[in-house]
Amino acid sequence: MGFDANVEFLRIAFWQIIITSGPLLAVALVVGLVVGIIQAATSINEQTLSFVPKVVLMVMTFGLLASFMLTSLSDYFSLIFDQITRVGM
Repeated sequence: MGFDANVEFLRIAFWQIIITSGPLLAVALVVGLVVGIIQAATSINEQTLSFVPKVVLMVMTFGLLASFMLTSLSDYFSLIFDQITRVGM
């Protein structure tokens, strides 16, 4: 296995991280921004006001995307384990 193959596996791993965690992080970012803007506009500085909507929407997003994430990670690990078995031959 050469250097280029290792770099390709690292590229695939980074892309998998982005694909898997990206939607959850995007939802957290958008909810945090919206709640922050509302808090700044109304001068309400309650900590739970930003925490509760973020947690609720993150759980909902995770529930909707869990099958996609699991399938994507399963495909990635199948690829990695197939490559490991080919190196061992």
